[in-house]
Amino acid sequence: MRTTRRGLLAGLAIAVAGCTAPGDGGGVDGSGTPTATPTGTATVDDGATPTVESTPGTPSTAADPSPEGELDLREANVTSVEFSRSGAAVTFDVTLHHDDDGEQGYANWWQVERLDGTRLGRRELTHPHGTREFTRSDTYEIPDGVSCVVVRGHDQTHGYGGQVALVNLGSGAVELVRQGPEARSFGSQDCP
Repeated sequence: MRTTRRGLLAGLAIAVAGCTAPGDGGGVDGSGTPTATPTGTATVDDGATPTVESTPGTPSTAADPSPEGELDLREANVTSVEFSRSGAAVTFDVTLHHDDDGEQGYANWWQVERLDGTRLGRRELTHPHGTREFTRSDTYEIPDGVSCVVVRGHDQTHGYGGQVALVNLGSGAVELVRQGPEARSFGSQDCP
Protein backbone atom coordinates (compact mmCIF):
# COMPACT_ATOMS: atom_id res chain seq x y z
CA MET A 1 0.00 0.00 0.00
CA ARG A 2 1.38 3.39 -1.01
CA THR A 3 0.80 6.37 1.32
CA THR A 4 0.32 9.67 -0.43
CA ARG A 5 1.13 13.03 1.04
CA ARG A 6 -2.54 14.04 0.79
CA GLY A 7 -3.63 10.86 2.60
CA LEU A 8 -1.06 11.39 5.34
CA LEU A 9 -2.12 15.02 5.88
CA ALA A 10 -5.81 14.06 5.93
CA GLY A 11 -5.09 11.37 8.53
CA LEU A 12 -3.13 13.81 10.69
CA ALA A 13 -5.92 16.39 10.48
CA ILE A 14 -8.46 13.81 11.64
CA ALA A 15 -6.20 12.69 14.50
CA VAL A 16 -5.55 16.24 15.69
CA ALA A 17 -9.25 17.14 15.50
CA GLY A 18 -9.97 14.47 18.12
CA CYS A 19 -7.30 15.62 20.58
CA THR A 20 -9.60 17.41 22.99
CA ALA A 21 -10.57 15.47 26.07
CA PRO A 22 -14.23 14.76 26.87
CA GLY A 23 -15.79 17.82 28.45
CA ASP A 24 -12.89 19.98 27.25
CA GLY A 25 -15.19 22.52 25.70
CA GLY A 26 -14.93 21.52 22.09
CA GLY A 27 -18.43 22.91 21.61
CA VAL A 28 -19.92 19.83 19.95
CA ASP A 29 -21.31 16.53 21.10
CA GLY A 30 -20.31 13.19 19.60
CA SER A 31 -22.49 13.79 16.54
CA GLY A 32 -20.67 16.98 15.54
CA THR A 33 -23.69 19.09 16.49
CA PRO A 34 -23.14 22.21 18.62
CA THR A 35 -23.93 21.46 22.28
CA ALA A 36 -25.11 24.95 23.16
CA THR A 37 -27.20 27.59 21.51
CA PRO A 38 -25.70 31.00 22.24
CA THR A 39 -28.02 33.50 23.82
CA GLY A 40 -27.86 36.55 25.99
CA THR A 41 -26.71 40.13 26.23
CA ALA A 42 -23.39 41.14 27.72
CA THR A 43 -22.84 44.49 29.35
CA VAL A 44 -19.93 45.73 31.42
CA ASP A 45 -20.51 47.38 34.80
CA ASP A 46 -17.50 49.46 35.76
CA GLY A 47 -19.03 52.85 36.26
CA ALA A 48 -18.24 54.65 32.99
CA THR A 49 -17.53 52.08 30.33
CA PRO A 50 -19.75 51.58 27.30
CA THR A 51 -21.72 48.36 27.22
CA VAL A 52 -21.36 45.59 24.68
CA GLU A 53 -24.60 43.92 23.67
CA SER A 54 -25.30 40.97 21.46
CA THR A 55 -28.38 39.46 19.96
CA PRO A 56 -29.39 35.82 20.46
CA GLY A 57 -27.10 33.59 18.44
CA THR A 58 -24.17 36.01 18.64
CA PRO A 59 -21.30 35.51 21.11
CA SER A 60 -21.25 37.99 23.98
CA THR A 61 -17.88 39.58 24.70
CA ALA A 62 -16.47 42.76 26.17
CA ALA A 63 -13.65 44.21 24.11
CA ASP A 64 -12.90 47.20 26.37
CA PRO A 65 -14.08 46.28 29.87
CA SER A 66 -12.11 48.74 32.01
CA PRO A 67 -11.63 52.51 31.94
CA GLU A 68 -7.98 51.89 31.08
CA GLY A 69 -9.04 49.54 28.26
CA GLU A 70 -7.19 46.58 29.77
CA LEU A 71 -8.20 43.67 31.94
CA ASP A 72 -5.88 42.80 34.82
CA LEU A 73 -4.57 39.57 33.31
CA ARG A 74 -3.16 38.46 36.67
CA GLU A 75 -6.80 37.64 37.45
CA ALA A 76 -8.92 34.91 35.80
CA ASN A 77 -11.35 37.19 33.91
CA VAL A 78 -14.64 35.91 32.51
CA THR A 79 -15.00 37.63 29.12
CA SER A 80 -18.01 35.79 27.68
CA VAL A 81 -20.75 33.40 28.77
CA GLU A 82 -23.19 31.64 26.49
CA PHE A 83 -25.67 29.05 27.72
CA SER A 84 -28.49 26.78 26.69
CA ARG A 85 -31.13 24.92 28.72
CA SER A 86 -32.57 21.47 28.54
CA GLY A 87 -34.94 21.15 31.48
CA ALA A 88 -32.98 21.76 34.68
CA ALA A 89 -29.67 21.11 32.89
CA VAL A 90 -27.88 24.26 31.75
CA THR A 91 -24.79 24.09 29.54
CA PHE A 92 -22.44 27.02 30.05
CA ASP A 93 -19.77 28.00 27.49
CA VAL A 94 -17.39 30.21 29.46
CA THR A 95 -14.51 32.21 27.99
CA LEU A 96 -11.66 33.21 30.31
CA HIS A 97 -8.71 35.54 29.73
CA HIS A 98 -5.68 35.22 32.03
CA ASP A 99 -1.91 35.55 31.70
CA ASP A 100 -0.98 31.91 32.28
CA ASP A 101 2.52 32.58 30.88
CA GLY A 102 3.42 35.53 33.10
CA GLU A 103 3.41 33.93 36.55
CA GLN A 104 3.64 30.66 38.45
CA GLY A 105 -0.11 30.03 38.70
CA TYR A 106 -2.70 29.59 35.98
CA ALA A 107 -6.48 29.87 35.67
CA ASN A 108 -7.37 26.55 37.29
CA TRP A 109 -11.19 26.64 37.28
CA TRP A 110 -14.37 28.57 36.69
CA GLN A 111 -17.56 28.02 38.59
CA VAL A 112 -21.26 28.79 38.55
CA GLU A 113 -22.70 30.14 41.80
CA ARG A 114 -25.98 31.33 43.22
CA LEU A 115 -26.02 35.05 43.98
CA ASP A 116 -25.28 34.22 47.64
CA GLY A 117 -22.03 32.48 46.61
CA THR A 118 -23.23 28.86 46.94
CA ARG A 119 -21.45 26.82 44.28
CA LEU A 120 -23.67 25.02 41.76
CA GLY A 121 -20.86 23.59 39.63
CA ARG A 122 -17.16 23.91 38.90
CA ARG A 123 -15.21 23.30 35.67
CA GLU A 124 -11.64 22.29 36.52
CA LEU A 125 -8.88 23.46 34.17
CA THR A 126 -5.87 21.16 34.33
CA HIS A 127 -3.18 23.09 32.45
CA PRO A 128 -2.14 26.63 31.44
CA HIS A 129 -3.61 28.16 28.30
CA GLY A 130 -1.06 30.92 27.59
CA THR A 131 -2.04 34.56 27.37
CA ARG A 132 -5.13 34.19 25.22
CA GLU A 133 -8.85 33.80 25.61
CA PHE A 134 -10.08 30.22 25.76
CA THR A 135 -13.54 28.71 26.12
CA ARG A 136 -14.57 25.60 28.02
CA SER A 137 -18.04 24.15 28.54
CA ASP A 138 -19.82 22.19 31.21
CA THR A 139 -23.40 21.30 32.14
CA TYR A 140 -24.95 21.63 35.59
CA GLU A 141 -28.35 20.95 37.11
CA ILE A 142 -29.72 24.30 38.24
CA PRO A 143 -32.33 24.05 41.03
CA ASP A 144 -35.86 25.36 40.54
CA GLY A 145 -36.18 28.95 41.65
CA VAL A 146 -32.62 29.92 40.66
CA SER A 147 -33.03 32.47 37.88
CA CYS A 148 -29.74 34.36 38.13
CA VAL A 149 -26.22 33.01 38.61
CA VAL A 150 -22.65 34.31 38.87
CA VAL A 151 -19.92 32.80 36.68
CA ARG A 152 -16.56 33.39 38.30
CA GLY A 153 -13.01 32.50 37.23
CA HIS A 154 -10.25 31.44 39.64
CA ASP A 155 -6.48 31.35 39.35
CA GLN A 156 -3.95 29.56 41.54
CA THR A 157 -2.16 32.71 42.67
CA HIS A 158 -4.83 35.41 43.05
CA GLY A 159 -8.03 33.47 43.71
CA TYR A 160 -11.39 34.88 42.59
CA GLY A 161 -10.54 38.46 41.54
CA GLY A 162 -11.11 39.90 38.07
CA GLN A 163 -14.17 40.16 35.87
CA VAL A 164 -17.24 37.98 36.51
CA ALA A 165 -20.49 37.43 34.63
CA LEU A 166 -23.99 37.78 36.03
CA VAL A 167 -26.32 35.55 34.01
CA ASN A 168 -30.11 35.89 34.00
CA LEU A 169 -31.28 32.39 33.04
CA GLY A 170 -34.81 33.62 32.33
CA SER A 171 -34.16 36.55 30.01
CA GLY A 172 -30.79 35.42 28.64
CA ALA A 173 -29.08 38.66 29.69
CA VAL A 174 -25.40 38.46 30.61
CA GLU A 175 -23.63 41.32 32.38
CA LEU A 176 -19.85 41.42 32.80
CA VAL A 177 -18.80 43.07 36.09
CA ARG A 178 -15.32 44.23 37.10
CA GLN A 179 -15.11 43.16 40.74
CA GLY A 180 -11.46 44.11 41.38
CA PRO A 181 -8.86 41.89 43.07
CA GLU A 182 -11.30 40.28 45.54
CA ALA A 183 -14.48 38.27 45.07
CA ARG A 184 -17.54 40.53 45.21
CA SER A 185 -20.94 39.61 46.65
CA PHE A 186 -24.09 40.06 44.58
CA GLY A 187 -27.80 40.34 45.34
CA SER A 188 -31.00 40.03 43.31
CA GLN A 189 -30.85 43.76 42.47
CA ASP A 190 -27.59 43.08 40.56
CA CYS A 191 -29.12 40.55 38.17
CA PRO A 192 -29.40 41.92 34.60
